[in-house]
Amino acid sequence: MLEHLWYTALALIISSAIALPVGLAVGHTGRGRALAVISSGLVRALPTLGLITLAALFVGIGLTAPMIAFVVLAVPSILAGAYAGVESVSPATTDAAKAQGMSGWQVLIKVEIPLGLPLIIGGLRNATLQVVATATLAAYVGAGGLGRQLFLGLRTQDYPLMLAASLAVILLAIILDACFEFSQRLLRRLLGLV
Repeated sequence: MLEHLWYTALALIISSAIALPVGLAVGHTGRGRALAVISSGLVRALPTLGLITLAALFVGIGLTAPMIAFVVLAVPSILAGAYAGVESVSPATTDAAKAQGMSGWQVLIKVEIPLGLPLIIGGLRNATLQVVATATLAAYVGAGGLGRQLFLGLRTQDYPLMLAASLAVILLAIILDACFEFSQRLLRRLLGLV
């Protein structure tokens, strides 16, 4: 389970490093929104198992191939959450911040990101659940995680082992979702949005 969590965390860190800056820039400037929406929709349509297989053909067996697929899977949700969060801030609020002498960068950092944080975390939440659910496919190309038990149970027709691994993945997803739900509610309360 720790290996499964590590795969998920690593994919989210890499995806966030790619998608958050782009999403924040798109939401702040409004430029490239159509391209971001179309590209994130196209990427979501890619079959994860096919992407892992294709990546494995180029980079070989191990963690690199599934990690590429997990990052590709997580980027659209994080990107959408970031630009939707920044875009959701009222123009009157950003105009007031500019009228007080804030630069565009300060408006983004001190106004738009804090007020858009619940939606930004919502994007991270969606990405986390998608990656946790598909991280079992890492075992398909020789990596570990809870998928190892699933594939082992499938090969040996050990259905209790498959069921246990499936339940562990489901439980992990539920726990992570509850953590994100709690943090979103806490942020809304702290920001006075609820």
